[in-house]
Amino acid sequence: MPADQRQPMAVQEETERYQKKLTLWDTVNIIIGIVIGVSIFKVPSLVFANAGSIEAGLAVWCLGGFLMLAGALCYAELASAMPETGGDYVFLSRTYGTGAGFLFGWAQFVAINPGNIGIMSYVFAQYAVSFLGVSDDWSVLLAASSVCILIFLNLLGLMVGKRAQNTLTLAKVIGLVAIALTGFYLGIKNTTTVASAIPGGSNSTANFGLAMVFVLYAYGGWNDAAFVAAEVKQPGRNIPRALISGTVGIMVIYLLINCAYLWGLGFEGLLNSPAPAADLLERAWGTTGKTVISLVIMISSLGAINGLILTGSRVNVRLGMDHQLFAALARWNYRVNAPIYSLITQGMISVSMIVLIGTKTGQHILEKPFELIQHKFINWEKYAGGFDTLIAASAPLFWIFFFLTGLSLIVLRFKLPSLERPFRVPFYPLTPILFCITSLYMLYSSLTYAGGLTALGLIPVLIGIPLYLMSRVSHNTK
Repeated sequence: MPADQRQPMAVQEETERYQKKLTLWDTVNIIIGIVIGVSIFKVPSLVFANAGSIEAGLAVWCLGGFLMLAGALCYAELASAMPETGGDYVFLSRTYGTGAGFLFGWAQFVAINPGNIGIMSYVFAQYAVSFLGVSDDWSVLLAASSVCILIFLNLLGLMVGKRAQNTLTLAKVIGLVAIALTGFYLGIKNTTTVASAIPGGSNSTANFGLAMVFVLYAYGGWNDAAFVAAEVKQPGRNIPRALISGTVGIMVIYLLINCAYLWGLGFEGLLNSPAPAADLLERAWGTTGKTVISLVIMISSLGAINGLILTGSRVNVRLGMDHQLFAALARWNYRVNAPIYSLITQGMISVSMIVLIGTKTGQHILEKPFELIQHKFINWEKYAGGFDTLIAASAPLFWIFFFLTGLSLIVLRFKLPSLERPFRVPFYPLTPILFCITSLYMLYSSLTYAGGLTALGLIPVLIGIPLYLMSRVSHNTK
């Protein structure tokens, strides 16, 4: 068939690949589902302990929310101007060239997204062990099973995946409302608790910077909505609305939950509680309350995993579309509207990472390459299980690309001045500069925390450099 006759079919297939079925509500649910994972149930005591007082702690949560909003505004401009699947992949490719986009896509494929999926799956497993009354030996199996089940649901198609996301997010919000109401109920019921929470306190060992690290981690993940831009209805309008309303909604929810902790447990009670949500509900409702919060956290973890699976698989598709070496990732099942090969491969990498990090045998395998140079890069004892290990290994990569994406907004204003921008970031260039400075600070903090564990995330990404060169050679010889 002549080339001029084949071209319309190619255009039609490209249109069919990304059916615009995600509404504004769906996109907001993706953002909330990914961001509100488990941090709000774990880090508030650490935030207030390092902030030094109630007032400073609440100020840190507010500041973190505004910094997140600054990032959301930057992504709103980029995504509305380039509403293509892949998000950062597209922005970096247009700004710095195809090599930068490839490295982001590769890093997302082999390290960042599987690492984040693994983090959430380990939290699910931790609470599932308690909820089911089984031993900790089941943790790795439960974590891997949660990923496999959600991968299967997404293989059934976009509509199933988004319905699962909406359902899990709704259940999560109901659980958060229950926590907020319980905190205020305890505060009204017990006036001594209220009195201890209102005046505030002081802490001679306050570390505002470390408090900010915990807060910004709790706000992480909102940018993933840009990965599915090609499947959002009216992206020029709905993506900015989803990013802005989603981030503002998350900030309000976080402030309400922290106030509930303070009101129900008091300042000192919050500082001494490693699991404030569990302590709060147990104080109000006994063991039943503790069981309920375990279920809420399990649901919250599943919502985050599903959101990461849904959005991350679309970045893999873009990688496959642009680079022949990964063409299989771009194969699309038009009947269910889902990237089957991308989802399956993403699930395999995520499960492998869970097993390698969470078992002694897996850890020994990861140490083998470093034993060849007789150097111990990884101090497993420093990190408390798979959750902390995966955060430390993947966070530096995340913040490197965050910084580059924020900077791309400024570069593209000069490089492509005529590009249509349905949404323009307010207070330019202060907003993107603030976002870039925040990303650099978080990169420094994450590198300091990760130490030698950074190699686990960095080495697989560096392998992407020769793969990119091979892809270029393959493309040029066609």
